[in-house]
Amino acid sequence: MTAIKHALQRDIFTPNDERLLSIVNVCKAGKKKKNCFLCATVTTERPVQVKVVKVKKSDKGDFYKRQIAWALRDLAVVDAKDAIKENPEFDLHFEKIYKWVASSTAEKNAFISCIWKLNQRYLRKKIDFVNVSSQLLEESVPSGENQSVTGGDEEVVDEYQELNAREEQDIEIMMEGCEYAISNAEAFAEKLSRELQVLDGANIQSIMASEKQVNILMKLLDEALKEVDQIELKLSSYEEMLQSVKEQMDQISESNHLIHLSNTNNVKLLSEIEFLVNHMDLAKGHIKALQEGDLASSRGIEACTNAADALLQCMNVALRPGHDMLLAVKQQQQRFSDLRELFARRLASHLNNVFVQQGHDQSSTLAQHSVELTLPNHHPFHRDLLRYAKLMEWLKSTDYGKYEGLTKNYMDYLSRLYEREIKDFFEVAKIKMTGTTKESKKFATLPRKESAVKQETESLHGSSGKLTGSTSSLNKLSVQSSGNRRSQSSSLLDMGNMSASDLDVADRTKFDKIFEQVLSELEPLCLAEQDFISKFFKLQQHQSMPGTMAEAEDLDGGTLSRQHNCGTPLPVSSEKDMIRQMMIKIFRCIEPELNNLIALGDKIDSFNSLYMLVKMSHHVWTAQNVDPASFLSTTLGNVLVTVKRNFDKCISNQIRQMEEVKISKKSKVGILPFVAEFEEFAGLAESIFKNAERRGDLDKAYTKLIRGVFVNVEKVANESQKTPRDVVMMENFHHIFATLSRLKISCLEAEKKEAKQKYTDHLQSYVIYSLGQPLEKLNVNIFSFSIFPTFEPIHHFFDGVEARVAQGIREEEVSYQLAFNKQELRKVIKEYPGKEVKKGLDNLYKKVDKHLCEEENLLQVVWHSMQDEFIRQYKHFEGLIARCYPGSGVTMEFTIQDILDYCSSIAQSH
Repeated sequence: MTAIKHALQRDIFTPNDERLLSIVNVCKAGKKKKNCFLCATVTTERPVQVKVVKVKKSDKGDFYKRQIAWALRDLAVVDAKDAIKENPEFDLHFEKIYKWVASSTAEKNAFISCIWKLNQRYLRKKIDFVNVSSQLLEESVPSGENQSVTGGDEEVVDEYQELNAREEQDIEIMMEGCEYAISNAEAFAEKLSRELQVLDGANIQSIMASEKQVNILMKLLDEALKEVDQIELKLSSYEEMLQSVKEQMDQISESNHLIHLSNTNNVKLLSEIEFLVNHMDLAKGHIKALQEGDLASSRGIEACTNAADALLQCMNVALRPGHDMLLAVKQQQQRFSDLRELFARRLASHLNNVFVQQGHDQSSTLAQHSVELTLPNHHPFHRDLLRYAKLMEWLKSTDYGKYEGLTKNYMDYLSRLYEREIKDFFEVAKIKMTGTTKESKKFATLPRKESAVKQETESLHGSSGKLTGSTSSLNKLSVQSSGNRRSQSSSLLDMGNMSASDLDVADRTKFDKIFEQVLSELEPLCLAEQDFISKFFKLQQHQSMPGTMAEAEDLDGGTLSRQHNCGTPLPVSSEKDMIRQMMIKIFRCIEPELNNLIALGDKIDSFNSLYMLVKMSHHVWTAQNVDPASFLSTTLGNVLVTVKRNFDKCISNQIRQMEEVKISKKSKVGILPFVAEFEEFAGLAESIFKNAERRGDLDKAYTKLIRGVFVNVEKVANESQKTPRDVVMMENFHHIFATLSRLKISCLEAEKKEAKQKYTDHLQSYVIYSLGQPLEKLNVNIFSFSIFPTFEPIHHFFDGVEARVAQGIREEEVSYQLAFNKQELRKVIKEYPGKEVKKGLDNLYKKVDKHLCEEENLLQVVWHSMQDEFIRQYKHFEGLIARCYPGSGVTMEFTIQDILDYCSSIAQSH
């Protein structure tokens, strides 16, 4: 083992500046025996690092290699398995547990002992040694003894010390004197051994020579002991003498302590008295202000405010333990309570008088606003009362009962005052809304027959737009068939429409301005009052859920919701509720009056609901941006619901009137009244809802209305007897398409395309239908591809030609058929000269003119479509002749240019 240790030291540890202190031959437990060595090493340089190194013999040769190293500071537990019996197994707990089996128990014990000593010397760390014999775990290593760690021939761990500078210098001198020390270590060791023996002999001789000196030293020590005994005797006598002095000094110290304690108590007592005097003494001026101060003047209010604050500070002073047991303190507190009660009564009485006087003063100014649409200004009253805001805050914190009484009295007086002002204000608004509506008087001055015609005209064309009246006039609508009668009634209708439309525009504009002025007057009034209540009654304005009328009824009964009757202030949430409830009580008439005004506006003209919806939405949006939970926001929101219902009712009424429309069986239909009313509604709505917040409501209404218009146009077209169905559909959907194109309503883009498609489809259908009707001498039937279905020969001739081609006969062979030869073709064509064609087209133009109405001006469009269809059919039959009778030279009696000339001359002549 010694040879292996020297070899490991030389080959592995010396190159790394390490010293090998202990070694144990081990193998892993439970596996094949692959021996290795665990080595305990220290570095030769400071700071010293202690490691446990695993060394293994290389498989390729007889040299050893370093496999793994652990720092000793990472070692947590050393488990020797058994402290009594000899057992070669042991465990080392690093980051994980390593189980080892030593070659012998002695090697294991020597290694564990070395680990323990290294831990004590370098790490000062208590590693847990489990199942280790106490003999191995020594508390300390005696200095100077040559204790071996693993054996007598190994170096001592505890004797190792770093060489100092002088020792290094001596060794260097010695090495220089023996140059062969490096090359011949044995000779150098023998020389050192001889010199050591010489030194030992010299030391022994020196010790023997110094025995006489030792004897002399012992005598001197005996004499010194005798002197020490004498000194102790003297010190004992001195101690007895100082004992009495000590007692006297103790008495003096106790007296000084009592004097210091007395002074300390006096200082503390003076501090307590100064505290009470400074914090519980109210100036005479403050007392006089509280008892007799003038609450009407600004200077008196300021003096009373300062005195009330000083009184509150004296009453709220935080007394120290025991102060409340002093009689003077009790008397002063009682005096403060009396002053507080007296001043609270004076303040409450004075403010009640101010509330009453304000009600009388404000009532006297109502006459000035009875004509103008304005509300009285309460700012001067608020400004005067805000001087008492700090006193109200004081009253709220000191006497909540009186504060509550003042709150109730303020609501009672102001609610009656505002009720009179607001009712008068709304009466003026109603008068201004209805005072200029003289339309019924105008109707009374007209002749009976003319008035009836005017009323029918308004219902037909929607000129007035008033939908709240009876719909019976719609059921009586008819269009006169007689030309003279039509022209006379048309001129009368135009005059009625112009005057009624102008009147409606003026009335609606005036209503819009009045309604906007009403809201503009109410909004600052409510905001100013709410702001005043918050400042005067010291209530916090924060967002909260809207209040209910049930809470307002609690206020009417004289109790604040969730108030503290014991006199303590309301919490923040209750203060928010209190502001809302006070506003509901004070302005309880606003919502009913607004609803009445809205009902009146809706009764005057249901289209007014559009104006009201836009205005109300804007004011609700503005109020919610200021405070979503305010009384104004909540009230306007409730009224907005009513306005929205009226708006929906207006839309429903229009749809219902569409469904109830009846047309005359003797006159042509033209543009249906509800189509014209939709145009008026859409134009009015687009002008009103421009940049409005509630655009979504209008878009929904548009969708409902346009669906109703589409459905009822088709219904009326199906019921029409005088006017063809396609004409009714074509004209009305053309009008709808033109309206939507002009207004550019984004939500109705799909309906606009649908209207255009329906217009196009029914125009084509009408053209085909008209050309297919008997015209005596000329018709076009697209289904039979016959130009002249009235005349059997040519009709059957071309039908027969196409039938033969359909049966598989080649087109150029059709002329060889007996019934369809060239002679038959010439015979049929001669029967239809250009004169007959022109006559037939002229009759067709007259018929179309009778079907179409003048308002939509579609005659030329329809005539041009008929011309194109006629030419298309002409080209079709010319093509048949060219393919089936090639080279025959047979053509129609008229050309395409003749057709164009016929159509142009007919259009110009009419």
